[in-house]
Amino acid sequence: MDMQTNSVDSLGLPQQNFAVVALQRKVFARSNINFLWVNKQSIDYDPMKDTSHPVYTAYNRTFGLEYNLASPNNFWTGKQLFMKSFSPGVSGKDWVVAGNLQYSSKKWLINGAYQYIGSNYKSEVGYIPRTGYYRIDPQVSYYFFPNQGLVLSHGPQWFSNFYYNEKFQTTDNENIVDWLITFRNKATLTLVGMQDYVKLQAPFDPTNTGIAYLPVGSVHKWYTGGVDFYSKPQSIFTYDFSVRYGGYYDQGNKLTVLTDVGIRFQPFVNLTLSSSYTLLDLPQPWGKTRFLLVGPRVDITFTNMIYFTVYVQYNEQIKNMNINARLQWRYKPASDFFLVYTDNYYTTPFSIRNRAVVLKLNYWLNM
Repeated sequence: MDMQTNSVDSLGLPQQNFAVVALQRKVFARSNINFLWVNKQSIDYDPMKDTSHPVYTAYNRTFGLEYNLASPNNFWTGKQLFMKSFSPGVSGKDWVVAGNLQYSSKKWLINGAYQYIGSNYKSEVGYIPRTGYYRIDPQVSYYFFPNQGLVLSHGPQWFSNFYYNEKFQTTDNENIVDWLITFRNKATLTLVGMQDYVKLQAPFDPTNTGIAYLPVGSVHKWYTGGVDFYSKPQSIFTYDFSVRYGGYYDQGNKLTVLTDVGIRFQPFVNLTLSSSYTLLDLPQPWGKTRFLLVGPRVDITFTNMIYFTVYVQYNEQIKNMNINARLQWRYKPASDFFLVYTDNYYTTPFSIRNRAVVLKLNYWLNM
């Protein structure tokens, strides 16, 4: 894939070219090896010609190799990944290595994963929320299968992730222990216990309101308990909820309630209402802060080729409403035409932030 962008004179942004090359080769029974090359190149750009604008990167390139393991019986799966970036004036600690190995049977699921992202690794065609860390993620689950009764399976699960800086000093960790119950009608109930540890690497406002910030290097620990329930998915009427209550930053407390309610008018219409409520109780100057997100969604299937979706979300914290409507026409297999309308505005006082209409066409060429 190749894409060329135009310059933006008001920002001093030059023309840029973006290119992606991906290759895959099957090996053994079900495994494969992948090659990836991503390139971003500024065209005819000299940052010294105009010092009144920001300096942009002359180029950024990323090279990657990946091996995906899948055993013939599917008990063993895994991945090994290596990536390296190339940017002007940057060398050393500019690579990524990651992998995992998982064993899965009827009763056991055991997984071990690791990740390292160097502090100088840059991937400008993509999103990297954090660099300069090691991460280790173990996971163990065991399931019991009763011969009769309402319960199909149940058992304990342990998930954990540990973050370390490049000196291998602990910066974050999270441990989750739960008991998953799966009923014979496919409804699920999960009892959850969590432990969190965070050593802040940057100033942080736990309410995202800008009132105050916790200092770099401060250490925060807390425990959380909760419950999740998902109704049987094959029903006309479905619902689920998730509740979490426990500690939070700076000896505070946090309550979170997530809900989804859906109803299907088969075979044409599916209605869903999602909500998220969070209450933070922190020491001064923050005090109590609440967040509410509400999002109804409508999916309409006119035919087996034409679909329509409308999604609305209201954010109480910033008094913002967002509407997204999409019409999809699948005119041939794996080929689609999309017409998308988005409308984003403040509710108090009413003012339009932005509106857009987007057309998108996909065509599948079978060689």
